Amino acid sequence: MSGFVHNEKPIRLHRGEGVHLYDEDDTEYLDCGASYACAPLGHSHPDVTAAITDQVERLTFVQASYPVDARDRAHAALEAAAPDGLENVWLCNSGTEANEAALKFARSATGNSKIIATMQGFHGRTMGALATTWNSEYRDPYEPLIGDVEFVPYGDGDALAEAVDDETAAVILEPLQGEGGINLPSEGYLAAAHEHTEAAGAALILDEVQTGMGRTGELWACERAGVTPDILTTAKGLANGLPAGTALCADWIAENHGSHNATFSGGPVVSAAIDATVSTLVEEDIPTNAAEIGGYLAGELDAELGDRVRDVRDEGLMIGIEVKRGANRALRDLALDHGILALPAGRSVVRLLPPLILDEGHADQVVDALTDVLGGRSE
Repeated sequence: MSGFVHNEKPIRLHRGEGVHLYDEDDTEYLDCGASYACAPLGHSHPDVTAAITDQVERLTFVQASYPVDARDRAHAALEAAAPDGLENVWLCNSGTEANEAALKFARSATGNSKIIATMQGFHGRTMGALATTWNSEYRDPYEPLIGDVEFVPYGDGDALAEAVDDETAAVILEPLQGEGGINLPSEGYLAAAHEHTEAAGAALILDEVQTGMGRTGELWACERAGVTPDILTTAKGLANGLPAGTALCADWIAENHGSHNATFSGGPVVSAAIDATVSTLVEEDIPTNAAEIGGYLAGELDAELGDRVRDVRDEGLMIGIEVKRGANRALRDLALDHGILALPAGRSVVRLLPPLILDEGHADQVVDALTDVLGGRSE
């Protein structure tokens, strides 16, 4: 079967349960990336499944101008979980759509057009979000994109300070770069970004599409830095596998956001999944498990792999292993020889984004597999 959007993998997945996926022959795979961080509670979580089933049996869809209980509950869960000052919720269907909205909101609220983004950053593939995405392989086929976007080195506070001026609408960046290679910012970088945007009257947009929902060991990665942006976007883990995104906005953004809407914004079934996912993450303190198991896994990888790899970079259960050769062979061997499904971040990084319910036994399985795969290769 031919594919247009994605290159198909040689494993046809049939069902999922917890941290595991299964093919039609019931071969078991440990999900360390196949769900792209979209299943923080694991596959087929009973609370999320029950919420979806109950809602779809009662009301599948009405447009967001009609109030429904499921959307009210999703809003309430997000308002309670959001960083202080970001209680304005706009729901959508994906991370790229959340970032599109954030860029529009920032331009409308400030009256300016200049957007500052970072090298190695990734914010999506629609025309607006794509203009702020660094990788030219993604951008070039679709030029010209929206103009007035300037890229600065990630983590360089001086370069950011120089770029922000009174014509800046927003700075958009990830508190930890995922697609770019699991790159952590320098100490104080997010605080400096907030300081510079506030002084210029611009919006700070933190893209937590991948880092949000407890992935880094806090519900929001910005909490670790003690920084609250003007707009926070998140998506992947928001509805535990259903397509959902959100832009959480400060009052001054919400009051001046202009006209923006989407047909499927906050549909009842997706809203039910958001409510169940966010509530479970908070009530069961899932981010703490991500911090503890992520620290254990990264520590064991660092100890076992040593100089076989260039680096192990991590924050919670967002882990990148920079290998000395291309990552694709390691990913293939992990999947076919060890039953572990991971994904790349750039050309040389093996990226691990497992469900946040991973335990030490699963972590040991990953360490043993990577030690075998990388130790058996001639570097």
